[in-house]
Amino acid sequence: MTDRRLWSYKEIAAHIKVQPDTVRSYRKHGLLPPPDRVDGGKPYWYAATVHAWAAARPGNRGRRSD
Repeated sequence: MTDRRLWSYKEIAAHIKVQPDTVRSYRKHGLLPPPDRVDGGKPYWYAATVHAWAAARPGNRGRRSD
């Protein structure tokens, strides 16, 4: 089953162990997938989207997702 929880910059940052501003920068530079939903002007991603992106992103160096 697909994980349908929506994550903000804060949750993504905690998952990949960086600051939320770093995740914002990734999006600004096209390094983050497009948001799955925008609500009130704020972007959100499904947890499954984040897990897939984190596993494939450069610099992951085989880190496991929690």
